[in-house]
Amino acid sequence: MPVTDVAIDKIKDMIISGELAPGDRLPKEAELAQRLGLSRSSLREAVKALCLIRVLDVRQGDGTYVTSLEPNLLLDAMTFVVDFHRDDTVLDFLAVRRILEPAATAMAALHMSDEDIAELGCLLDELADSPTVEALVANDLQFHRKIADGSGNPVLCSLLDSLSGPTARARIWRGLTQEGAVAKTREQHSAIYEAIAAREPELARSWATVHVAGVEQWLRNALGTADDPTTAAELS
Repeated sequence: MPVTDVAIDKIKDMIISGELAPGDRLPKEAELAQRLGLSRSSLREAVKALCLIRVLDVRQGDGTYVTSLEPNLLLDAMTFVVDFHRDDTVLDFLAVRRILEPAATAMAALHMSDEDIAELGCLLDELADSPTVEALVANDLQFHRKIADGSGNPVLCSLLDSLSGPTARARIWRGLTQEGAVAKTREQHSAIYEAIAAREPELARSWATVHVAGVEQWLRNALGTADDPTTAAELS
């Protein structure tokens, strides 16, 4: 195993064992390197790597600290990795979203506060009667982010956040090319909102499934009928 990987594992073990807790400051570099039996250069590389994935935080002139290790912080690195997706994997991302988003929507119907539900309704009212596709998709992202947050599960919320980027372009293309897509999206958002406001988790789950599956099916058909691979890539 490369020396840097060994160093990463040893710091990881210190955190998992509880020797280092969220917010704790790491021992000074020379002391920690000696304690772990590492060279200072390999320790520095390990610290850099763990900073990139938000496990550690180097504060200039103060030292290196363990972050809060909150799910939204740690899963932020996943968003970075997901951004490297290939165009031909967008359907895979939509399939995962179809599994997770209905669950989050059902949970929101049970756990979302009345105030947050009112704000969700305000998001729908913010859209103009004939919104641009870009405005609709921006509103769509906010709408689903609010629902995911309302599920009460920060891990689920962070996972859905990471999936929003790869599928946003597909939603824009659908709005531009499929007749009635804008009206259909508004109608389904209203149905999802009403089910959440009525505290009907299974109805909310069903509407969320229909909503995400509609984008997935449209993209599947679009890619299946695209003769030019360049066009297929642009669609996704």
